[in-house]
Amino acid sequence: MLSIRTVFPKPGGKVWYDDQREVHRQIFEGHETVDYAFMGQDPDAADNRWLREAFENRIPIIYFLGIAPGRYQAILPIFIAGWDDKALKARVAFGMPDQEGLAPPETAPERRYALRAVKQRLHQASFREAVIAAYDGRCAVSRLPEALLLDAAHIVADKDEKLGQPVVSNGIPLSKIHHAAFDAHLIGIDPDYRLHVSVRLLGQKDGPMLEALKRLNGEAIHLPGRVKDYPDRDRLALRFERFKAAE
Repeated sequence: MLSIRTVFPKPGGKVWYDDQREVHRQIFEGHETVDYAFMGQDPDAADNRWLREAFENRIPIIYFLGIAPGRYQAILPIFIAGWDDKALKARVAFGMPDQEGLAPPETAPERRYALRAVKQRLHQASFREAVIAAYDGRCAVSRLPEALLLDAAHIVADKDEKLGQPVVSNGIPLSKIHHAAFDAHLIGIDPDYRLHVSVRLLGQKDGPMLEALKRLNGEAIHLPGRVKDYPDRDRLALRFERFKAAE
């Protein structure tokens, strides 16, 4: 079967994950099709011409969707659903993952069902990888560099359909202890990226771990290298209100 791949380059490369993140954004925002850029600037080049043939003949394709440097999620079947030689891009539609035949989804419910399946798989595979990679593999609070001890904490829980999307701006890499404290509203992060420690913790005296948490009060979190990857201020504001309400 023919396949396409959206590359997720390694850190430091000329192109970091922007194209890949755009595909992720389109999926999580509910787009029924996503963009796929042509190879080079010539839509009639051999690498692009077979995509046009797949579009015209409704040929199923495998999509290797990047989730982290060197890691891909295989999604099949997908179909080329649109072709724009001026914009140098095609539109990719997701097929039904559990159907017997390999045909493009014809109805809106079928397209929504296929998209929902892709979103679930992508969420599970990519959110942690993307968030931790954006912060160069370090905890945003302690700068701990051990990925095995880091979680990708949601700012707004994924059950919130409006703001809970698994995108980098809704995530913060936290060590296990800081993640637990964040989820329990024992520490909070305001929209200016400042840390706040709950009154409950500030009033306790019980060893070096607790003292380390208390010293976070008023400190700034460590931010990713690119502004576009910063935690979303509106999401932080919503989460911080919940922290204050729990005081």
